[in-house]
Amino acid sequence: MSDTLIIHNQKIELGQQKTIKINVASLPSGTKIELVINVCRAKTSGPVVLLIGGVHGDEINGVEIVRRFLTSGISDRLLRGTIISIPLLNIYGFINFSRDTPDGKDVNRSFPGASNGSLSARVARSLTKYILPHANIVLDFHTGGASRYNFPQIRYTKGDEKARELAQVFNTPFVICKPAIPKSLRKVAQTLNKPLLIFEGGESLRYDGFSIKRGVEGIERVLIAEEMVAGTLEPTNPSIMFTKTHWIRAAQAGLFTWSQQSGAKVSIGEPLGVINDPYGGEEVRIFSNKDGYIIGHNNAPVVSQGDALFHIGVASEELEV
Repeated sequence: MSDTLIIHNQKIELGQQKTIKINVASLPSGTKIELVINVCRAKTSGPVVLLIGGVHGDEINGVEIVRRFLTSGISDRLLRGTIISIPLLNIYGFINFSRDTPDGKDVNRSFPGASNGSLSARVARSLTKYILPHANIVLDFHTGGASRYNFPQIRYTKGDEKARELAQVFNTPFVICKPAIPKSLRKVAQTLNKPLLIFEGGESLRYDGFSIKRGVEGIERVLIAEEMVAGTLEPTNPSIMFTKTHWIRAAQAGLFTWSQQSGAKVSIGEPLGVINDPYGGEEVRIFSNKDGYIIGHNNAPVVSQGDALFHIGVASEELEV
């Protein structure tokens, strides 16, 4: 097998670093939508790790994690293998503070994509065709959407033992094991036998330093475990893994105030927050209906009936590193 990596007709040899741009589409203004891909290769061959941020354009923490990794100097210690970094996949969504593309479609429900389809489908196709086949490990960085905060967590596909091992190494406080969603990047990765971890941390359109730090640390830990960079895996607290999760939703509309937030352990009947009538009328208290941990919560001060308020992880076990 040749040691030359070829991405979109561009060659990257061992020991080289290169930035590659792939034209995806043009907007009505004539503005080009290009994927900017950073490739860093050691002088010795080895695994290829793909880092992706900004699949949803408003999830800024994911973009910042990959950007911060690129400027951290960690890749300067690369002993073997290749790191492919795409800090921002959904460029249109990013510049418009949006999760989606102009057709209202979600890139992460558009895989494997189509080269003559919608903008979402074209973005998905570019990643599937030119980048994904080279990867041995995929780390995809996300953030809670629509005012929802996610406590740092890894999600991986049920039955993928390599992904489970990587989730243990990455070592977020929480890990969720569930089947892949149809037409998602994780589903395509499963089809191609590529272990993929989804990192979730923080809230859309808002930096969260804790989540960003855990994301960058997790990348480094994976690279150390794969013997791609020098270092040792420091002892940590075990991750708590959930195979089931449950949403607590608003029974009525109103002004929402939480009293428990993401990361907290809760018991059945424990108060979590209140919803108040804006006119000074009825107050509705919210209680936990499960034993478990809050893995995500809603920061919106005004909620509608049926809105998701608390995401509870249940059926847990500890993942020792």
